[in-house]
Amino acid sequence: MKDKLRTPAMDYFFDAVLTLKSREECYNFFEDVCTINELFTISQRLMVAKMLTEGKTYIEISEVTGASTATISRVNRSLEYGNDGYNIAMERIEAETVKE
Repeated sequence: MKDKLRTPAMDYFFDAVLTLKSREECYNFFEDVCTINELFTISQRLMVAKMLTEGKTYIEISEVTGASTATISRVNRSLEYGNDGYNIAMERIEAETVKE
């Protein structure tokens, strides 16, 4: 799967994301690139990951985020066996929050 993901187009997309310098720039870029539903889905998954790492139950997470148990399970599997993407991002968010 990783090899299929790593394409010149994907590299260009990630390079574009890495140039964004503010939340407002992110809103502008992602509103142009993604549908509203895609953005809500991605943000929902990140919130699910956050809540899972906080020890919340599937029921609590579903009630707060509206995510299905299938989505929660998929995110949980990524947290357990994935590439640490969620954890890296959440740790950096936490580190930035502590600085403020």
